[in-house]
Parts: sequence; C-alpha cells; structure tokens
Amino acid sequence: MTSTKLKFRASTVEGKPETLYYQIRHDRAARQISTRIRILPGECNPDTSGDAPVYSLAYMKEDIRRISQEGRLGTARNRRRAMSSFSTFLGGKDIAIRDLDRRLINEYAGWLAGKDLTRNTISFYMRTLRSVYNRAVKDGIILQNNPFTDVYTGVDCTRKRAVNEDVILRMMKLELNGTPGLDLARDMFVFSYCTRGMAFVDMAMLQKSDIHGDCIVYSRKKTGQRLSVRIEPCTATIISKYSGKTVGTPYIFPVIRSSEREEIFRQYQTALGYYNRKLKRLGRRLGLDTPLTSYVARHTWATSARNHNTPLSVISTGMGHTSERTTRIYLAALDESVIDRANSNILASLNKFVMSSGKPQDRTAE
Repeated sequence: MTSTKLKFRASTVEGKPETLYYQIRHDRAARQISTRIRILPGECNPDTSGDAPVYSLAYMKEDIRRISQEGRLGTARNRRRAMSSFSTFLGGKDIAIRDLDRRLINEYAGWLAGKDLTRNTISFYMRTLRSVYNRAVKDGIILQNNPFTDVYTGVDCTRKRAVNEDVILRMMKLELNGTPGLDLARDMFVFSYCTRGMAFVDMAMLQKSDIHGDCIVYSRKKTGQRLSVRIEPCTATIISKYSGKTVGTPYIFPVIRSSEREEIFRQYQTALGYYNRKLKRLGRRLGLDTPLTSYVARHTWATSARNHNTPLSVISTGMGHTSERTTRIYLAALDESVIDRANSNILASLNKFVMSSGKPQDRTAE
C-alpha cells in the first residue's frame, strides 16, 4: 500500500521560510521529495500528525513572489488585487486551500456582487483565484474538486476601446514641445500601435538588445510568448528619438532606471499610472469621446487590422494571443460604420438598380 502526505521542514535559521515536501510510504519504506514551495513561519500550521495544510493567502503570496521573479509584473499586480479582495472577504483571516469548496466560492461571488461590481470585474477575481487554485492542484497540494463550476468566469463584451486610425495620425502631429510627459506618453502610445499593440509593460521593459537587425524580438511579460516585430519607419523614428535619453541604461524608453528587481517593479507601476493620466489629457486635447488608456492602442491596432480585411488568425498571431477566442473579445464591439459599409457592399447591386430605375412601384394591389 502506498500513501502520500504533504509535510513541512522547518528552517535551521529562525525566521526563514520552511520547505514543503512530500512523504511517500510504500511497503514500510519512506521517501521524501522536496518541492520548491517555501512558506514563512506561521503561514503553514501542521496538525498533530505532522501534515501541513497550506493556507490560501500564504500560498498566493508565494505565487506572487514566483511570478514577480519571472518578470510577469502585470500578472503579479493582478494577483495582488485578487488577494487583497479575497483577504477582505475572509475578514483578514486565512483558510486552508483544501477548504476552498463550491459553497465558499459561491459566497465570495455573492459578496462581490453585493458591492455592485460588474460581471467582468467579478469574473476577473474568480479567474485569478481559480488560477492560483489550479496551481496548487498542479503542485500536488490538493486534489481537483472544481469549486468554480457554479460561478461566472467568462468575459462580457465591454464598451468600445478602439479609436479611428486618423486619431493616431492626429496624435503624431500634435506639437508637444515643453511637455515631456505628454510627449513620451504620445510616443509610447503610437509605438504600441506601430508594434501590433505592444503592452505597456513590454514597452517599459524593452531593451536595446531586443533589436536584431530590422526586427524587435521580445517575450511578452504576460504569457512568455516570444514575438518578432519588423521595425517600420514610424517605429524607428521613436526609437531614435529616445536613444540619447537612455544612455547608460539597457532600455529603449526612459521609464526604468533601476537594476534591482523590486525597484524595477515599483518604477513600472508608478510609470503605468502616470502614463494613463497623461493619455487622458491627450484624449481631451484631441476632443475624443473614448478615453485613452494603455489598452486603447492595442485595441485600435486589432480593429484597424480587421478593417483592412486582415484574417482573424493573422490578427491573433500578431497580437500574441494564445487563442482566437481572445482576439474575438477584442473585436466584439464592431463599429456601426464598419457594419454599414459591409451592408452597403452586400446591397450594392440592389442599390444600383434602385438608383438607376427610380423607386420601385408598389404592386401589392395587383
């Protein structure tokens, strides 16, 4: 008979993280297999048998640390938001991951709904928590019990986020001398559009070593997917503009100045908030109804590509999406003008007949 238990090994140094390991027994022989999971003292309470129930918030902290070390800063930020929300729901207490069941998850969903959050926001917290739960399953900490079956984890179509292509050109023509903050925000927005919707985190972390000949080759921080983007004249102009402002740093844009991981993340978060504030000012300056955010350039490129009859598969690959379903979400809110143009093309022959022969006679009485 074989049995498996999850246990912990205390550190020999006081205050240092404890190591979780598997104890496997077979025919009276025991074997220990260490994991890479580290839990701070007080975050993992062994029971009388020595088993180690891993706690949800403690595990989320460890997951955030791991993701941050991998450089996936946006994902780490999302995990922190979800952990803060779930911690508030728990009243500041922690519970074992094995106690995350359907009843608790449904209560959490109801608690979120009671705060008048949108379905997409509730789904965001649910998807994030589910991702952590599934990671614990993969690590062998718990068995899969599918506690998220009854809650919504989809993505509803949101309000239009894209702007027309002519807005990009108008933005490029803006005279922004004397306002370096607005100037940088404008250039990074245009750069994102010109590089198939490159995310702000990837632009902020983009290094000179990522330039290979006439291409930018980089890995998306969100997914780790490696992308290659050809440097077009509009892209090259922006890169050249900031080469003199990033002397002594490995970066293309003057956003990150530090070489320390924690400070890099802090500078990125500060810069993202600053970037979005400047984009809102640019949007008001251009008289736009759609508020500009860091996502708008990405949505705009996808919409422009669709308007130029680019196949969905090409748009999806170009944006680094892992599935076309994600791309469809981006393109779900079709402009009425696009639909009207499509309808006009469909009805072209009928319209031509009507225009050439006059209004058709009403023959219902014949």
